[in-house]
Amino acid sequence: MNAQATAHQPDAGTIRRSWFTLNGVLWALQIVWGFFFAGSGFGKVLLYDGALYAAAPRAVAWYAAVPQPLIVGIGVVEVLGGIGLLLPAITRVAPRLTPLAAAGLALTMLLAAGFHVVRGEYALVPATVVLGAVAAFLAAGRADLRPVEAAPLTTRRVLTSVAVLVLMVLTVFVPTWYTMTHTQF
Repeated sequence: MNAQATAHQPDAGTIRRSWFTLNGVLWALQIVWGFFFAGSGFGKVLLYDGALYAAAPRAVAWYAAVPQPLIVGIGVVEVLGGIGLLLPAITRVAPRLTPLAAAGLALTMLLAAGFHVVRGEYALVPATVVLGAVAAFLAAGRADLRPVEAAPLTTRRVLTSVAVLVLMVLTVFVPTWYTMTHTQF
């Protein structure tokens, strides 16, 4: 029986690692959705500035229907959700926050889809539904299917997290800030 069991196991030389696994797909989506939501949210957070808020409805029509504090609040939720998709899983400190962040973003997108339907902005609904559905998939994937296990914090994980945050600042926050503060809507 032992010989049969070992006969069906591939030897170490034939095992290939692939990112096209559920874990790899979840990580890829976490990165893309984390950066997207952090950037999208940061643009809304910048609307705390009265001048930017006054000009924003020329670029995004629905901003005119929402009070400034609510837009900024939604932005804060999106920034924290985007960061929450990445940092708890990377550091493995409280990784159960990752599916909670994903679930919060899915709920935010569900509410946004409802808002757009009520306003008759049907063209905005499909993108909102896709963003929410993928966030719900991430929530389910990291909560039940492929959870990230908690582990002691290491120097490598801290440095990786800092690198991710720096990359997010340089590729998402700075360009968003520059675009919003240096262009006319």
